[in-house]
Amino acid sequence: MIPQQAKVIQSDAERLKVLVAGICSLVLMLGIARFAYTPLMPLMQAQTWLGLEEGAWLASLNYLGYFSGVILASLLNDLRTKDTLYRIGLLLAVSTTAGSALSDNFWWLGGLRYLAGLSSAAGLMLGSGLVLNWLMRHHYRSELGVHFAGVGIGIALSSLMIEMLTPTLDWRGHWLLLGGIGLVLAIPAWFWLPRPVKAHLQPPGRLLSDSPPTRHYLLVFCAAYALAGVGYVVSATFIVAIIDAESVGNAGTRAFLVLGLAAAPACLILDRVARVLGDHRTLLLTCVLHTFSILTPYISNALWLAYLSAALFGATFIGIVSLVLTMAGKHHPTKPAKMMGKLTIGYAVAQMLAPAIVGEITRHGGSYRDGLLLAGLCMVVATGLAEWLRRLARDQKMYR
Repeated sequence: MIPQQAKVIQSDAERLKVLVAGICSLVLMLGIARFAYTPLMPLMQAQTWLGLEEGAWLASLNYLGYFSGVILASLLNDLRTKDTLYRIGLLLAVSTTAGSALSDNFWWLGGLRYLAGLSSAAGLMLGSGLVLNWLMRHHYRSELGVHFAGVGIGIALSSLMIEMLTPTLDWRGHWLLLGGIGLVLAIPAWFWLPRPVKAHLQPPGRLLSDSPPTRHYLLVFCAAYALAGVGYVVSATFIVAIIDAESVGNAGTRAFLVLGLAAAPACLILDRVARVLGDHRTLLLTCVLHTFSILTPYISNALWLAYLSAALFGATFIGIVSLVLTMAGKHHPTKPAKMMGKLTIGYAVAQMLAPAIVGEITRHGGSYRDGLLLAGLCMVVATGLAEWLRRLARDQKMYR
């Protein structure tokens, strides 16, 4: 084998390891540490004293942790510091997942939900930024589609485990098992993502330079993404409970499994679509489909529509995140988490407040399903802002 071929093979192998590390980190820090709570919530409510309102408040505490982590990530500049906090996030994800089995005390679970939220921010903001930075430095496409497959894989994995083992394990056993799986995932997530270098130079010496958007563009972008956060969080948090309340068996958990399976390849597919349509048109299309996925189960409680909605929701919610963070990274390749943080602050605030609002709705006689209308209306506005953003980008001659 000639030296050049050996270098190509070695480079491809290194790229594969980095992508696998990123996928494993998202499976752990989002798919398990964050999203396992959604299919486990009905089981915990059936086997402990937790009710509808407490379940909603635990979700809000998780998003409060996520919001805190996003704020911290937006203030960081040093890649080495981000890398250290990313690794702390891996440890938090494992410990908070396994630790959830130790007590059903509200404040214990709430504290762990908060710390799990910090871990989710480390995975989504810092881990994604580190992976994107590595890809751009090594002349690979600045796309996160493969990386974000980890979220869908994690959702599908946790849902499948809970669906299969609920007759055997109680809520404590599920958390312990998922914590053990998380420990295994943390190994490649830790060791296969290289420590970052400080220089802004790519290997042959090409300089990475930032191209910040205008203030007007950034404000519209942030507003659209914040409203998308409302659209996402209500369905993502309560979809299992909503479907279980209107059907028999474990239909909600199965719908969440469908959601995860649809999410896994979605970002990779949207990356291909964005190469043809451009980022802004693809974002607009994804917002339209996401709105439809949220409002469908509000309009009808037919089970087949619930599964269709879950699949469409899974494909679009993670697609919006992937597109937005990739677009942010293109504006700030030297500090990708900087603009990611600004955009995600509003998204995180929405995720923190919306479950609490739904909790208040249930306290006054409503149900989780009533929150879908609020989520759908927010997505209608977000879709309009996505179209405005597309026009701004066209007028300012930004990337498509």
